[in-house]
Amino acid sequence: MESDAPKKPARGRSKSAVTSKSGKSPPRKRTSTAKEEKAAGLTWTTACPDWERRIIDGESLVPCKPLFPEAAEQGMAVFNALKIVDVLHEPTIGESCRDWLKDFAAAIFGSYDPENGTRLITEFFLLVSKKNTKSTIAAGVMLTVLILNWRQSAEFLILAPTKEAADNAFKPARDMIRADPDLEALFHVQDYTRIITHRETGATLKVVAADGSSVVGKKATGILVDELWEFGKKPTAENMLMEATGGIASRPEGFVIYLSTQADEEPAGVFKSRLDYSRSVRDGKIVAPRFLPVIYEFPQSVLDEKGQHDPDNWYMTNPNLGVSVSHEFLCDKYAQAQEAGEGVLRVWMAKHLNIQVGLSLREKAWAGAKYWEQRGNKNLTFDTLIERSSLIVLGIDGGGLDDFLSLAALGLDTENGDWLHWQRSWVFKDVLKTRKEEAPRYLDFQKSGDLVILEDMRQDITLLVDVVREIKEAGKLSMIGLDPAGVAEIVLALYALGIEPELIVGISQGWKMTGPIKTLERKLADGTFSHGARPIMAWAVGNAKAQAKGNNIEITKQLAGGKKIDPLMALFDAVACMSRNPEPPARSIYEREELWES
Repeated sequence: MESDAPKKPARGRSKSAVTSKSGKSPPRKRTSTAKEEKAAGLTWTTACPDWERRIIDGESLVPCKPLFPEAAEQGMAVFNALKIVDVLHEPTIGESCRDWLKDFAAAIFGSYDPENGTRLITEFFLLVSKKNTKSTIAAGVMLTVLILNWRQSAEFLILAPTKEAADNAFKPARDMIRADPDLEALFHVQDYTRIITHRETGATLKVVAADGSSVVGKKATGILVDELWEFGKKPTAENMLMEATGGIASRPEGFVIYLSTQADEEPAGVFKSRLDYSRSVRDGKIVAPRFLPVIYEFPQSVLDEKGQHDPDNWYMTNPNLGVSVSHEFLCDKYAQAQEAGEGVLRVWMAKHLNIQVGLSLREKAWAGAKYWEQRGNKNLTFDTLIERSSLIVLGIDGGGLDDFLSLAALGLDTENGDWLHWQRSWVFKDVLKTRKEEAPRYLDFQKSGDLVILEDMRQDITLLVDVVREIKEAGKLSMIGLDPAGVAEIVLALYALGIEPELIVGISQGWKMTGPIKTLERKLADGTFSHGARPIMAWAVGNAKAQAKGNNIEITKQLAGGKKIDPLMALFDAVACMSRNPEPPARSIYEREELWES
């Protein structure tokens, strides 16, 4: 982008974003060998494999310098001159913000090639704790690109998950304009519709609350998606973002920026997919030079030592500590969350320390839940379960069209007698419509292979029987336990498979499940139970609520308040079977090696 405007504010005028900007001439059509090399991804990487050392040392997490320093300098001249009105004395961004924020902004501005009007890094992802000036980033970056934009009638969007979030994103940009007379003359601000229009180019910055109709037909040049974690709860979010970002294909200077804090429960949907992808790019597992992730989270070594509970470590996930968020504030809120209980503390740590929630402990959480994550082993698969077990018992929990049909396999470790767990669940596809708020999570479980979403409801029993058959043919099946209510079809299918009636037992539910519940609690606490660390089980365990009835404990679907616990109930049925001390299945004389050896 050519310019003859001064790079510093003109003498005798206030330091203004307008006087810091360059002209808006379109790019010249000129090629360059150096630019072609950059376009081919040959001269930079967006991976940051040493991020753990960097975050501990307080260094920048942006892995590469701006690809085009002049474009970065031009953008930062505008960005730094914008005023933050909700801070004492209304300082500019340049005067008040930390280097980490400026590094991220410079990477965005400096990814644009002004010679041929293309952007070489087109997607940006920032995960940072709450109260670390995300609103400033959103408003400042988008207002800057609106000022520097040369395209007539260009559209820029800030996409927020709710009306309240949209207001929070719009107000800082509006206030930055009103605090600068030059900007106020340059822009027309419409508060009611949350639209800012550039009077010369006709370009607009719109802040919209996300819904299907708000993004249809948009041809946006730049999009900022705020609070991506909340989009993860929307079943249509993936399609919505595809619709919103579709116009970038015809805008070579286009970009998408994702901003978020951690979710208040286990990540799901579009947030989970973007977060997983960002981590893979950051760690160098995926080479994606057009995608730049910046993630403020604790290194695993810190988490292993419970270092997230040490206030001296909180600077790692709060890069703006001491500016927009104080150490005293975090300490006070941490103490309050501790007093409120484990569930509240986990949510607080997710929002203020960016610690991913793996298991959501709700009010009246089941006592075994606190040990669940500790007993996970990702190497415990179906095949290893069969290989390691001397015998396997099964628990089955079935329900109506809205419920999961869940199968829990519980093996007895041949070497040490520990219990080993694996699960599989099935559900009819209509549940995606009846439980829209949970649909993104169900689709995640489907991708991970733990939940099968069926086109034909009759398939669930057939597929369950296929798993039972495989265990039976391995010579490990010892007993099957299930809730006697409404399981006639399942029992008949098991009979048809050749399962002897005496191996199928009914497991009483309600308060009569106290024995299996307490048994599993003890096995989890003493470490003699392990599971495959599957997200669906962590979710079900987190949903479970326990209720005391005299000396008994009750965990039911009614207590869960509509949240699914079917996989956990199937596990309790399996525990009830294992607690009966079943015998290993009898082997045929043709399978006994000692006879062949003699």
